[in-house]
Amino acid sequence: MSIRTATSHPPTAAPQDMRGLRLEDAPSLRTDLSVPTPAPGEALVRVRLAGVCGTDLAILRGYVSFCGIMGHEFVGEIVAAPDAPQREGQRVVGEINVVCGRCAQCRAGRSSHCERREVLGIRGRDGAFAQYLTLPLANLQAVPDDVPDEAAVFTEPLAAALQITRQVHVRPGQRVLVVGAGRLGQLIARVLRLTGCDLMVAARRERQRALLTADGIRWVSEDDVGAGSYDVAVEATGAPGGLALARRALRPGGTLVLKSTYAGTVPVDLAALVVDEITVVGSRCGPFAPALRLLAHGLVDPTPLIDDRFPLADAEAALQRAAQPGVLKVLIDCR
Repeated sequence: MSIRTATSHPPTAAPQDMRGLRLEDAPSLRTDLSVPTPAPGEALVRVRLAGVCGTDLAILRGYVSFCGIMGHEFVGEIVAAPDAPQREGQRVVGEINVVCGRCAQCRAGRSSHCERREVLGIRGRDGAFAQYLTLPLANLQAVPDDVPDEAAVFTEPLAAALQITRQVHVRPGQRVLVVGAGRLGQLIARVLRLTGCDLMVAARRERQRALLTADGIRWVSEDDVGAGSYDVAVEATGAPGGLALARRALRPGGTLVLKSTYAGTVPVDLAALVVDEITVVGSRCGPFAPALRLLAHGLVDPTPLIDDRFPLADAEAALQRAAQPGVLKVLIDCR
């Protein structure tokens, strides 16, 4: 595995203006946005590919209040890094939480929960559905040469899938159910398969099932999920109904892992969680370096999940396509 460190020629200077998909009352393509200027310790990144995530669609439904350029899954190249010029030309992906390093959470080693954090394309920082973005150099991970852009763009959601294995000790032989076989559920299944657990995925659509079968992963229809049958259930549907199914599937003393983000609130029977002694784990962002290693070694191939690809000029259409039922990953080519 080799890592690309720099190009042999200086990168082309960025223009003054750029195109980007900006969310105000509704998402709209703008052609007059200013190219961002990197702050001390940051780099300017030219975005190559960006991926539309379920969180992007949830933002449009009101999951969080955000005004700015959308998008947080990307692969690009550093075009300006005043504090690290040796990294200019490097192909990179970026961790999305920009943290202060000084608050109580950061000092306690919980920087992803920084009290002052910005989150790329989600909270306080313009995102990746544009020609350029800025991130701290510490957030930018070099992409191995043998990982194509079409795979590297999945690094952020693959890292989110890996976060489950950091939080829950999934043991070989344990019965594990992933509820939801969409964008994130497919990646979670491919990660959990590597643990040797007795894995099953509740999949609703024929194409979801075909993709799982092609990778040797077993699936079950939602109606056939056995009540009280699983040690661990991961909810990744992006819809509140998936929570009820995951909860019903767990045995007493089981572990419920929540990966979905919803707009609004979801009713939960707390008394039943107490009586059955269910462990509930909220799971969000994960580690990029292991995700890149999985991609580089071919242990996870996310590219069959790509359903469509749009130029940045058609970014609004890309969001509409990604919101259609059954559609998996939609990419935006920002070059």
